[in-house]
Amino acid sequence: MTLLNDIRAQLQQGFFKPVASTAKFRIEYLHEWDNYMKTSLPATALLQGTLDVLILKVLALEPLHGLGVSRRIAQVTGNTFQVKPGSLFPALHRMEEAGWLSSSWGESENTRRAKFYRLTKAGTRQLKEETAQWTRISAAIASALEMS
Repeated sequence: MTLLNDIRAQLQQGFFKPVASTAKFRIEYLHEWDNYMKTSLPATALLQGTLDVLILKVLALEPLHGLGVSRRIAQVTGNTFQVKPGSLFPALHRMEEAGWLSSSWGESENTRRAKFYRLTKAGTRQLKEETAQWTRISAAIASALEMS
């Protein structure tokens, strides 16, 4: 309910500007909404790399299709992270574009056609870098939490 109230307040303050065409309004609205979400919600910059490192780690074990990646992440994190397709597939695509993953079509365990992802050499290097970074971050946070 707080988010809805925030949106109403932003509308009253003229945060969303009306424009002439419907298509342009949609684009403007989405742009303004994105800005609103970035400025009005708690910062999560520390956690932004979480999905990437989890995907890299589970694909280091074996090639998997998208649903397999999601299931494996849930499994290795004790169901702490349950990645939805709306987050997973854009991340897989972005990581493939970055050269960290490669993909090929194959058959899933239920005999359906599926795209399987695997780590590239660049992905293996990225996993090492991200693992080192997360090790430093988690040690720093653990140290801070132990302060009395």
